[in-house]
Amino acid sequence: MRVLVTGGAGYIGSHTTLALLEAGHDVLVVDDLSNSSPTSLERVADLTGREPGFVEANVRDAEALDAAFTDFGPEAVIHFAGWKAVGESTQIPLTYYRENLGSTFTLLEVMATHGCRTIVFSSSATVYGDLSQPPFTEDSPTGATNPYGRTKHMIEQILADAAAADASLRVGVLRYFNPIGAHSSGRIGEDPKGIPNNLLPFVAQVASGRREKLMVFGDDYPTPDGTGQRDYIHVVDLAAGHLAALEYLTGHDGYHVWNLGTGNPTSVLDIRAAYAKASGVEIPYEVAPRRPGDVAASYANVELAAAELGWHAERSIAQACADTVRWQTANPDGYAD
Repeated sequence: MRVLVTGGAGYIGSHTTLALLEAGHDVLVVDDLSNSSPTSLERVADLTGREPGFVEANVRDAEALDAAFTDFGPEAVIHFAGWKAVGESTQIPLTYYRENLGSTFTLLEVMATHGCRTIVFSSSATVYGDLSQPPFTEDSPTGATNPYGRTKHMIEQILADAAAADASLRVGVLRYFNPIGAHSSGRIGEDPKGIPNNLLPFVAQVASGRREKLMVFGDDYPTPDGTGQRDYIHVVDLAAGHLAALEYLTGHDGYHVWNLGTGNPTSVLDIRAAYAKASGVEIPYEVAPRRPGDVAASYANVELAAAELGWHAERSIAQACADTVRWQTANPDGYAD
């Protein structure tokens, strides 16, 4: 298939682009590089022996996106592009609503113009909020507790309405939990701009000496060690889930939702210990107040993805940490563009 990937130069996008190319698909990436690097795509080409197409543009730019569709003629879209930090979203909510909702409106309109009927959307477990207890199923009540999560929830509703209005539209919503790890080659991985918002890259930077210590936001949650629990999934498993969803949609119209996770909760201090073991470096930390919008625990019930997609996570926390150590060691300053 010809697959257009928005945000395809980013962390999850680059791993999924690699998986698509390895599976024989043709790929065009549209990315404004605001939180990503073109080097990731150069390395994807090196690893696969196939070069993805690339257009540097914000997905809200209708003219640029229309030109990309005209030139490439995609048969399907995987939509990653968007702003994604929970804490930051509470500080600049209007930016999150403008970027995340606006890009989706533009994308759906351009898809309709060009007769592209299949989309896989990168959603988030944050849509579950704190209205029910984990493990979350796809039928669990939704109600995000922060602007980032609300944009994901709103986009899901927009996609559901679009699919209800057009019986030929094929929509796959992937609610994935906490991506970690890197490609086993150490060539591509997570390279956040500035201070990392996600746990493992911050831990990795502490281990490498780029950061002084890990800040643990809250140690008084109702969890075994008092720190927040999340469902950490290896990014390579996550990329495979996108391909499984894409394959499923080729034979199924309508709107579909799947959780992508491991089903296992892991605490902040567990991740710290696992990375210390993988790297051989002690990780100093300090407890700080809870962050607005955080919940105590979030992990998945993944039975539906197994049943419908034939997909399940295969890689462990230990492997994710080892792959991150390999990436961090080979790229101490990230892609260093």
